Amino acid sequence: MIFRPRTRTTARPALRRVRTAPALRPLRHRLDPAAVEEIPLRAADGTRLGLTRVDSGDRGRPAVLLLHGHTASADMFLLPETRNLVDVLLDDGYEPWLLDWRGSCRLPYNETGGRYTYDDVALYDIPAAVAHIRERVGDRPLFVVAHCIGSLTLSLSMTAGLVPGLAGVVSQGVFLTPKLAGRTSLRMSLAGELLKSRIDHIPVDFRKVGLWSKYTPLFALASRKADCPDPTCQILHNSAWGTGASLFVHEHLTEATHDRLADLLGPAPLWILPHLRRIELARTVVRWHDTDHRYRALPPNALDAAARIDTPVLLLAGSENGLWLDSQKLCHEVLARRQPQLDVRYTEIPGYGHLDTFLGRGAALDVYGHILDFLGERR
Repeated sequence: MIFRPRTRTTARPALRRVRTAPALRPLRHRLDPAAVEEIPLRAADGTRLGLTRVDSGDRGRPAVLLLHGHTASADMFLLPETRNLVDVLLDDGYEPWLLDWRGSCRLPYNETGGRYTYDDVALYDIPAAVAHIRERVGDRPLFVVAHCIGSLTLSLSMTAGLVPGLAGVVSQGVFLTPKLAGRTSLRMSLAGELLKSRIDHIPVDFRKVGLWSKYTPLFALASRKADCPDPTCQILHNSAWGTGASLFVHEHLTEATHDRLADLLGPAPLWILPHLRRIELARTVVRWHDTDHRYRALPPNALDAAARIDTPVLLLAGSENGLWLDSQKLCHEVLARRQPQLDVRYTEIPGYGHLDTFLGRGAALDVYGHILDFLGERR
């Protein structure tokens, strides 16, 4: 008789559940669902994006494309708990369009899927959205309101001549001349080198990663000297994904907005840091791909190609911006000196930070009027 040894079976470790399909997470809003048109959109490189049109019922309205920042999404313009930017645009006679480009937390690309750089957003995502909207709106004016990295990548598209003929652009937070605090720049460099072998992104929702995880030290570091006990708020408001910067003025958020920060801002991919670091060191938007012929349409240095900007630009920034500091003021000064023929103005919002210019409870009163005045002069 042959006895077969009994093999011990060990439980396999549970796999981390991540989204891999490029399906968009549903938007949260209080609009009539019949007025919200979700449009399947693919960039020229095949990447699935999200484009949303809010139908006012009036086909003659000027269109406004809204671009979110990296790890945010179109949700930041549709907060149901406040009077949001889409509400204001609809009431003032505009047709809002919202792009979820590949850095959106409604899509899975920051955690899974092929890696990308900001070159891809400038070359593929933004031009694809603009082209589709123009097919739909015809010769009606098309404006863009862009936030943070959405604005930074838009500047690269504009100086490449990929989105000509816009009626006007509102840039919030940063445009052509990024400027970070010294400690933020240093932490960004150190994080990229020290953490890249262990993790590929920094999460914001402590409930999903748990106490005993490789991310715990990051949340612990973010909690130092924090006034708010919420871990998600700490890693965003007190640390900006570990960089030591601050993304908003805390008291400007409603309780409802504060409670859904983990839905409004997703994980930050570490593999994007080399491009962001190169941009920050150059103090302008520079192309990452120098040898790949597919990206030759983009200028090596956007500031050097700023003469190609063919539309008025409003540079907006909160006076307490804890991430990009006075980047917009610097941009206005540099363009006034180097490209005095451009129509560029700068407006500072007293007492506001970075994200609260859109997420803040009082943004409709303190911020959106500047946007509407600018658009109204050019519609």
